[in-house]
Amino acid sequence: MTKKILILCTGNSCRSQMAEGFLKSFDSQLEVYSAGTNPSKQIHPKAIQVMKEVGIDLSKNYPKTVDKFLNESFDFVITVCDNAKETCPVFIGKVGKQLHIGFEDPAEAVGTEEEIFNTFRRIRDEIKEEFKKFVQQIES
Repeated sequence: MTKKILILCTGNSCRSQMAEGFLKSFDSQLEVYSAGTNPSKQIHPKAIQVMKEVGIDLSKNYPKTVDKFLNESFDFVITVCDNAKETCPVFIGKVGKQLHIGFEDPAEAVGTEEEIFNTFRRIRDEIKEEFKKFVQQIES
């Protein structure tokens, strides 16, 4: 049975987009969306770049507002914000389970260009790991 999943964060420009890309790549049966409570103007160019390195194309994606999904039902709504530094959004639509899988915001990274890219890569890999575990749990 197809599971419908919404990945939620604030800007919908990095973490939630990467998570959406990974979930779709793990299982084409999953119906996956991502959104933000305060969507950015565009997906972070470094997020697009580091996902391309692992064969996932986010270049046609764009940040969406969560309001677009309030009248839909989801099996899972997953917040990916960093609890320590951000207020996690709450989804008020119909949802089976709300989960939180938090990640640091790579857009906050500072340092040289290479250090910033390495932060994006580290968080990308953490997202891949955590969402792989999530898919294994819901499929077993």
